[in-house]
Amino acid sequence: MSQAKPSNRKRPIRFLFENSIFLIAGAVGALVWANTDPHSYHQFSHFDFMSIFSDADDQHGHDGHGATSDHADTTEATPAGEQVADAGQPAEDASDEHEAASTVTATEPYAPTRSLTLHFLVNDIFMALFFAIAGKEVLEALLPGGALSDPRKAATPLFATVGGVVGPAVIYVGGVLMFSSWDELGRGWAVPCATDIAFSYLVARIIFGAGHPAIAFLLLLAIADDAIGLVILAVFYPQGELALQWLLLSVGAMALGIVFQKVLKLSSFWWYLLIPGVMSWFAFFKSGIHPSLGLVPVILCMPHAKTDLGIFAREELGRDDALNAFEHWWKNPVELILGLFGLVNAGVAMSNIGTGTWLVLTGLIIGKPVGIVLFTWIGVRFFKLTIPGGMSYRHVLTIGMVAGIGFTVALFVATAAFPAGSTSVEVLDAVKMGALGSFFAAIIAFVGARMMGIRPVGAPAETTVATKSDPSEPPEPSFVESSGNSLA
Repeated sequence: MSQAKPSNRKRPIRFLFENSIFLIAGAVGALVWANTDPHSYHQFSHFDFMSIFSDADDQHGHDGHGATSDHADTTEATPAGEQVADAGQPAEDASDEHEAASTVTATEPYAPTRSLTLHFLVNDIFMALFFAIAGKEVLEALLPGGALSDPRKAATPLFATVGGVVGPAVIYVGGVLMFSSWDELGRGWAVPCATDIAFSYLVARIIFGAGHPAIAFLLLLAIADDAIGLVILAVFYPQGELALQWLLLSVGAMALGIVFQKVLKLSSFWWYLLIPGVMSWFAFFKSGIHPSLGLVPVILCMPHAKTDLGIFAREELGRDDALNAFEHWWKNPVELILGLFGLVNAGVAMSNIGTGTWLVLTGLIIGKPVGIVLFTWIGVRFFKLTIPGGMSYRHVLTIGMVAGIGFTVALFVATAAFPAGSTSVEVLDAVKMGALGSFFAAIIAFVGARMMGIRPVGAPAETTVATKSDPSEPPEPSFVESSGNSLA
């Protein structure tokens, strides 16, 4: 794996790009904006750019606040001037109901849409580049010399991922049965199953250091976690009918990518991005699966190095294969994309804290680490899997704590589980507040890691509190220290 190429930027600018400051700033800005002026926030993130080229009189899909047609069901669909109270109901009550409905739509981070909104551009198109870079990091970790090159060690984080989904779901369902009703909160069982890749990666990099094998472990776990989450969304929270036959087009895109590599010997990543990449993205879009993962299959087909020199090894900066060139070119633009992602997704109304808040938080903060550690232990104990060299169960536990940061992905699932118009504003906001509150998992992870003696790579040696799962493992590998950030 590699970091972005060094540049001559001034240090403050480099700091912004290397520490996810754009993402954090976007999220904080969205929270402030959505809670001070929700109407304009909604107009900004959901304004349909295609309306610029159409007659305003023909825009039947807008609610008067810049909302797209996907939100038309949240307000009364009546001609202008006829949205009035029901017979016998005071006009001011109707106005209050309209204001409440607008508040719900104004804070939806992942409202399904087919319109060309900023929300759609960022979530469905631009974020595909983020997931492509994440896929590149995992692919290189699986190469000879990579932290997950041993098949048994690669299987361990995937097995732990199952625990990271089952643990939170079990805790959430148990809490619903004990403290609420299934009809009210049952549909939210998948909300705490999510892991936010960008923020969890940022926190893990600070805790472990850029060169620790736990980073690759977390990346693979988080990506697999979100992949499972997307399957859950498609099966349990369908936004429309699935059309999986379209995935054959993605298979064709991969085949074309192989032809580009093996037959035509094309070395520029642009060939793979603009032709097979666009084909695969369109296939995911039409199939009903979230298109932000559409570029990942094509990443596997790009010309790439045959070995991994180490996580963030500076020697890889000299490699000019298509896959490394792709990351070097897109690394900084993706940082800006993440800033936009936070801006259009983190606008949540922080008004209603309730049972749903605590159920989601408990599932993420307790269910995640317990499930991940338990399933890792089961994999090692009963399936003869191994933990990557340089890691022990204290690292796995810390990874579980970090994976409890659900944030944007959890907001995504919450919106799908409790769509506007089908539940009360209080329930929807309570569940979203639980997803947002999962930021506290970062603090818990920092404190827990320090208590267990875990220090970043390059810091004073960690205190040994646990032994390796396999005494025959080779000594802990050395890594090149770097302050770079190749993902988020």
